[in-house]
Amino acid sequence: MSRFITELKRTHTCGDLTREDVGKDVVLFGWVNNRRDHGGAVFIDLRDRAGVTQVVFEEDVRPEVHDLAGQLRLEYCVGVRGKVVSRGGNANPKLKTGEIEIHATDLEIFNRSEPTPFPIEDKIETSEEKRLQYRYLDLRRAPLQRTLMTRARVNHLTRNHFTEQGFLELETPFMVKYTPGGARNFLVPSRLNAGKFYALAESPQLFKQLYMMAGFDRYFQIVRCFRDEDLRLDRQPEFTQIDVEMSFVEQNDIFDVIEGLVVRLWKDILGVELPRPFLRMPFDESMAKYGNDKPDLRFDMPHVVLTDLVRQHDGGGLPLLEEAVKAKGIVKAMRVPASANFSRTEIDKLEEYVKGMGAKGLARAKVGEGGEWTQSPFAKTVTPALRQAINAACGAQQGDLLLFQFGKESVVHTVMANLRVHLAKRMGLIPEYGSGGQWRFLWVVNPPLFEYDEESGHWAAAHHAFTRPHDTDVQYLETDPGRVNCYRYDLVLNGFEIGGGSIRLHDPAVQARVFKAMGISDEEAKNKFGFLLEALKMGAPPHGGIALGMDRLVMLLTGAESLRDVVAWPKTQKGTDLMTGAPGDVDAKQLREVYVKSTYDPGK
Repeated sequence: MSRFITELKRTHTCGDLTREDVGKDVVLFGWVNNRRDHGGAVFIDLRDRAGVTQVVFEEDVRPEVHDLAGQLRLEYCVGVRGKVVSRGGNANPKLKTGEIEIHATDLEIFNRSEPTPFPIEDKIETSEEKRLQYRYLDLRRAPLQRTLMTRARVNHLTRNHFTEQGFLELETPFMVKYTPGGARNFLVPSRLNAGKFYALAESPQLFKQLYMMAGFDRYFQIVRCFRDEDLRLDRQPEFTQIDVEMSFVEQNDIFDVIEGLVVRLWKDILGVELPRPFLRMPFDESMAKYGNDKPDLRFDMPHVVLTDLVRQHDGGGLPLLEEAVKAKGIVKAMRVPASANFSRTEIDKLEEYVKGMGAKGLARAKVGEGGEWTQSPFAKTVTPALRQAINAACGAQQGDLLLFQFGKESVVHTVMANLRVHLAKRMGLIPEYGSGGQWRFLWVVNPPLFEYDEESGHWAAAHHAFTRPHDTDVQYLETDPGRVNCYRYDLVLNGFEIGGGSIRLHDPAVQARVFKAMGISDEEAKNKFGFLLEALKMGAPPHGGIALGMDRLVMLLTGAESLRDVVAWPKTQKGTDLMTGAPGDVDAKQLREVYVKSTYDPGK
């Protein structure tokens, strides 16, 4: 074993030392970040996760140490002993340690490094695929190290917050029984139970409710969850939740605890004071004004629903809009202010953008003098009354651009929601990614309990079947399920859903009525959720909870470009690990042991 580590223990990190430490003998460990040979002296920048310190190896101090330093190359892992000296007029104001340097007396090379496949620098042009292949090297870069240190800080603050609030940190199983519905599960064959499979838990939902029924009252967990879904910017197959459940509460109690956590995180990590309480918005209002239930409120540009106006004016000379309304669709418009100054070419590109989302096109109208419409296929046939009513509803002024979508409600909402954000980025109202220094938190509340599944012809739970309906809406469970709103809520930040939860059903009688509204028989309910339904009959308390997405929280706190930048060992969009080669092949013997046979044919 080296004399370093056994005798010469590290005294400081490479980000600690300042002019207050001049004259001290110190021992540092780290990696060679930079190297310069000036003949009689070798200079290196020594790096660890805390920062960088300049080290000097002088020939006339210890020739043998200077000679060894001549062998140093980038990313060599070394130990250094020496004295802290002021850099005087050569100070580097860009570094925390820029006023000092170490005049080395001892050097140990722990490990030499071959040339790395990309430079270990803050900003590099290397492809993400290459960086993921050598993720352990990518993680040496300061931006990723800062991000993961922030993540560790979020973990620490979260645990402190909930512990101080009387919560217990309790664990739940990863390998559970598969229950249909929700996200697709990863399946795990059981060797000890031939032909049977576990599912990797997509959330601790049922178990955290059972904790409440067991009398633990306040639970939290920072937990790994698993979903076999198509991936995107803010989704990974394995992810982390801050999971919370509370007994004897209504939703305002949960909001209070979660807002307390969020305010603490933003204050301790970013130094930002967030105002409380957070804004609340009904689900219906969010859909009408923004087209989704996670609106970005850093900018305005709301949608305007024109369906009733078109109906009142009997189509107003616009047959396409009239037909959409008669087919039980909706009509929406959005005003783009004249200051955006879009050219006709740019507007044509917007039409291509919305077609990529399934829209048939993008109807538009430029507002001219006196409210007349120009540059629009609607201009010749729209009645003056409808045109004036639409201008008034949208607050349109001369030079503004009106953009329209009409047809099936879900398509119109989606297209207009994405178009709104796309325009905001084009207009510089929000950055391509990151917060831009704005933090607009929002609770979206009171959504429908059910959504209609056209394929099955049944009502399905919009969230899950154990969400409590509003007391005033229980009467509609059998007669008009689409009218039933519930105590479900999402916490939204800058257009990202960072958390979601609900007050749970604890009344077995109402639970049975909810299942009936979904077309689930008593036998089917028992097969899927029998253990939970039994527990509901054993003195279950009123309870509710929420899960916050840890990965998304850290992504927003750090301004990272994607979720992969805040996960230490992420997967690609195809769910592969380029570093280890997972998922990989297994041999026939392993498959036989778990009673599984592969039907995959590489030729098809």
